[in-house]
Amino acid sequence: MKLLKLVPDNTNIDFMRWRNIALVLSIIATVASLVLVGVRGLNLGIDFVGGQVVRATFAQPVDIEHLRERVDSLNVGEASIQEFGDNRTYQIRLPKPEGPDAAANQVVTAVRAMVQKEYPGVQITAGESVSGKVSGELAWDGALAIALSMLGIAIYIWFRFEWQFGVGALVTLFHDVSMVLGFFALTQLQVDLNIVAAFLAIVGYSLNDTVVIYDRIRENMRKYRKMEIVSLLNFSLNETLSRTIVTSLAIMLALAVLLLLGPEVLFGLTVAILLGTFVGTYSSIYISAPSLVWMGLKPDSFLRGEDDGKEEASSAVHPA
Repeated sequence: MKLLKLVPDNTNIDFMRWRNIALVLSIIATVASLVLVGVRGLNLGIDFVGGQVVRATFAQPVDIEHLRERVDSLNVGEASIQEFGDNRTYQIRLPKPEGPDAAANQVVTAVRAMVQKEYPGVQITAGESVSGKVSGELAWDGALAIALSMLGIAIYIWFRFEWQFGVGALVTLFHDVSMVLGFFALTQLQVDLNIVAAFLAIVGYSLNDTVVIYDRIRENMRKYRKMEIVSLLNFSLNETLSRTIVTSLAIMLALAVLLLLGPEVLFGLTVAILLGTFVGTYSSIYISAPSLVWMGLKPDSFLRGEDDGKEEASSAVHPA
């Protein structure tokens, strides 16, 4: 049986022909994203700005969407509802209302009364406030986790390949994260801990795609030491194109189904990873590879030290 091929064998697309145009577009998009984040800001969720938390254990299984509708009917703000262990225990998070602490207590009281009325036999096991200080620590820890993961990845690739590859990977990751941040600033979708998890997933996917391409570039640099660097990069990108397209399409199809049929609570997470996958596929071709040219990498620079070592060994074995 003949296998389905989305990308024909022996493709010869001149990706590097458009590298300068792609660079300009990427710089404009990255700057615009950062400006959006600075001007409009992010719509931070309860995890980062504080709010009220009510934890309830129901006498029988409860549909989370029905519970969400009942909470929304109170007009106390957009609720974040999480299931704990089974479909009988839920944690309801609500934004902190403006005004004195009495207003916050009224919100908790209203939610308690509604839950006890709508679901007889329910037990309210917690009703407390999440302070702004704790939320600020969560925001800092989330940003620090993303930054350290990007830095650690760049250092690893630096030692695994060459410094140009490490810098290229870091630039690629910064580009991808900036694009998604700009999207959330533009759309004002809520940013919570789920979105932090999405950013880490985006970093992981982008890294995976970039390392595959970098590894093929390194192999071809050993094989074709006299090939011009732009031609070598084009050759490497075409060799890995099938793997890149198939992997990206498989991920995006699964996410598209989840976006259309999945629960509303996962909408932001799904959109973030879907956009990150698309941007990561683009950047692995038009950011990670061309950045090697802009940093002056040459076909013989990767193995220069190795060749010098071989020449010294040869001189020692066969003295003049």
